[in-house]
Amino acid sequence: MSANNVPGMRRLFALAAATALLCAAALPAAAQSAKEIQSAIDSALTKFKGVKEGANADYIPALAQVDSNIFGIALVTPDGKVYTAGDVQSQVSIQSISKVFTMARVIEDLGPDAIVKRIGVDATGMRFNSIVSVEFAQKALGGPEINPLVNPGAITATSMVSGASRNEVWKRILDFHSDFAGRPLTVDKEVFDSEAATNQRNQAIGSLMYAYGFIKDNPAQATDIYTEQCAISANAKDLAIMAGTLANAGRNPVTGKQVMQPANVPGVLAVMATAGLYDDSGKWLYRTGLPAKSGVGGGIIAVSPGKFGIAVIAPPLDEAGNSVKAQLAIEAVSNALGGNPYAVTVKSGKR
Repeated sequence: MSANNVPGMRRLFALAAATALLCAAALPAAAQSAKEIQSAIDSALTKFKGVKEGANADYIPALAQVDSNIFGIALVTPDGKVYTAGDVQSQVSIQSISKVFTMARVIEDLGPDAIVKRIGVDATGMRFNSIVSVEFAQKALGGPEINPLVNPGAITATSMVSGASRNEVWKRILDFHSDFAGRPLTVDKEVFDSEAATNQRNQAIGSLMYAYGFIKDNPAQATDIYTEQCAISANAKDLAIMAGTLANAGRNPVTGKQVMQPANVPGVLAVMATAGLYDDSGKWLYRTGLPAKSGVGGGIIAVSPGKFGIAVIAPPLDEAGNSVKAQLAIEAVSNALGGNPYAVTVKSGKR
């Protein structure tokens, strides 16, 4: 995509996301039976378990060592029912999926305008670790036109989480992720150490965001905490409950805890819709209509507002950095269960 097309694509994605969320709000949840839901995820597991395309991320050495055969699907409905198929016990680092929940933490703390004014919410149309996007936003667009779901915006979002010390900031981030998952989550230290030893590009991005005033203080700490949040470990069930909490207006459907204010959830979902699958976000939204977020650890979460949250873990990625099998499985399950908020069924009635 050329730089000249970026603003137009941003407007297109933003309009699409807003329309999807309005449609979702207007429609009642689908009334699938437990048997239909389980059948849909079982079918997806069987259909796609033999897919061989893709490869583990290898720019982080520890991710290259993850079992590429892990394939697990989990779906959670607003009434707290959990449906699973395949390997939902194996844990992987959530990587960029963490960006969603740290962004949500900032929105909860500082209000939705804080993200818009400091970072921006438009899709960049560029790679998730692009430095060019920062330069373009600063020089051509003249302001905060990045995104919390790409690395520059995500590191900035991490810097916005309040705390008197690094430990306090980190605890608030980890506890928030754990509340979404419904259990205490931990960090994969091997992955964290591997990333911390190879994250020179992110360190440069953090320094650049500080130089331009997006990060107000201590960019090295922000980058280090960001790296640690990416190493949070979770299984497919954990991720599905996290997605299900967003599908359920911020209330964890399993624990019943109101994790975030309902009024703040639509903004989180809108950013997921426009930028959740890196520079293939538009293609994903076109095919599924679902707000989603991927991570290079192999996980993808997706949300059908008011209907379900779904997660799939399958480490082999496509060239854009998104799990090949996870995309296929989520699309198939959503199609079977009517998850696409754009797919409005017109009911006959009197005119």
